[in-house]
Amino acid sequence: MFMIVQMFIVGRFLTNCYVVGCEQTKESIIIDPGFDEVEVERAFEFIDSNALMLKLIVNTHGHPDHTCGNGVVTKRFHTPILIHEYDAHMVGKTSNKIAELFGFEIFSPPADMLLHNGDMVKFGKITLKVIHTPGHSRGSVSLLGEKEVFTGDTLFAGSIGRTDFPESSKSEMSRSLRKLANLPNHLVVYPGHGPITTIAKEKRSNPFLEFL
Repeated sequence: MFMIVQMFIVGRFLTNCYVVGCEQTKESIIIDPGFDEVEVERAFEFIDSNALMLKLIVNTHGHPDHTCGNGVVTKRFHTPILIHEYDAHMVGKTSNKIAELFGFEIFSPPADMLLHNGDMVKFGKITLKVIHTPGHSRGSVSLLGEKEVFTGDTLFAGSIGRTDFPESSKSEMSRSLRKLANLPNHLVVYPGHGPITTIAKEKRSNPFLEFL
């Protein structure tokens, strides 16, 4: 099944936001909408011009550079917000302190659905499997498809997410990276920041995977 993937680089932390759709049914999701009310118009224009039906907002983790646009998206499309149960406290009414820590003035509404390891995110003919990949945050997840994996801030091209934040863990990050390194080499990696890569390339050249 052909998957539509459109990346938008948004916010002052240059977060990768993805609109992902099923070409056959036009049902789609948005992953990590970390944009402001001006930047969001580019994503809305793409969704409208391709006649996509936005069904879900999926956050790979709860940091505000990945969640701050949740509110403007759900206001427009009335889409539920999905996040792993361990990062649910980072969105909603109690999230303002976390947002302020990162210098954000806007923050996300509460989650509508909580994700768990092994859950399936379905839209149209597409299914993405939720893999719990903590380390950058307790509730970080990766989303695994047939030919791709969306890794959030766990795995980047040539690097990994930071583990010096509250609720980060170097030991959990190592275990999560091992999970990703054991995925098929052909998978395209869509990270939370930076360029697109592949599992094979990261296994060859990413220094953080060298000693797993």
